[in-house]
Amino acid sequence: MITTANRRYFILILISLSLLNCKDEASNEFEWKTINVTATAYNSLVSQTDSDPFIAAFGDSLKPGLKYIAVSRDLLKLGLQHNTLVKVEGLEGTYLVKDKMHSRWKNKIDIYMGTDVKAAKKWGKRKVNISYRDLKSKN
Repeated sequence: MITTANRRYFILILISLSLLNCKDEASNEFEWKTINVTATAYNSLVSQTDSDPFIAAFGDSLKPGLKYIAVSRDLLKLGLQHNTLVKVEGLEGTYLVKDKMHSRWKNKIDIYMGTDVKAAKKWGKRKVNISYRDLKSKN
């Protein structure tokens, strides 16, 4: 006789195996690419953006404390699309592409620093390597 505890254990194993399988399939679809860009920082301030500084160009609401970046439009063509995962040299963690910059900028990212103007000024402007997750090309 199968008990309720055994049934739950069996279901838990099946769910775990299917999640592991999905992870393997998804990781095979993507690769990490690295490029060198100019990186600056920005804040959710009217003086730095527009009259609605917490709304990004893709329509997302920006939340101070979360890890977001804006990218120059030429980088969109390289695969740095909306919600792409990005690692920034010199910073911990993974960032998400949530904003895009004016078309006058090239090969540039802007790191979102909420309302912390001091942190943005401390970051300044520098050249960094970024790694981003991109779909593998199908050859």
